[in-house]
Amino acid sequence: MLQNQYERYQQNAVFTSSPGELTLMLYNGCLKFIHLAKKAIENHDIESKHVNISKAQNIITELIVTLNLDYSIAKEMRNLYDYINRRLIDANIKNDRGILDEVEELVVDFRDTWKEVIVINRKKQFKTSGQA
Repeated sequence: MLQNQYERYQQNAVFTSSPGELTLMLYNGCLKFIHLAKKAIENHDIESKHVNISKAQNIITELIVTLNLDYSIAKEMRNLYDYINRRLIDANIKNDRGILDEVEELVVDFRDTWKEVIVINRKKQFKTSGQA
C-alpha cells in the first residue's frame, strides 16, 4: 500500500511539473542510474550494470530529442550529450567505473546549471507577477 502511494506521488510530481523541472528530474534520474551502475561494477553484477547504463543512455537520448536545434547552444549541448552517450557505451563494454565517474561529472554540471536556470526563471516570473 505504501508503495502504491509513493508511485502515485511520483506520477503526480511528473504530471504537475514544469518542463524545466522535468528536465531536472531527467538529470537526477540519469545520475541515479550511473551511481547504480558503478555499484554494480564494484559488485561484479554485469546484468545490473548493463541495465542501469542502458537506463542512463535512454535518459540522455530523451534529452537529445527535446533539444530545440534552432539555437546554437542546443547544438553544442547535442554534441556533449552524444559524447556522454558514447562514453556510457564505452563504460558498458569495458566495465570501467572511471568512465562513469567522468560521465557523472558532466551530468552533474548540466544538472547544476539547469537548477540555476530554474531559479533565475522563477525570480523573473515572481518579479513579473508581482509588478502586475
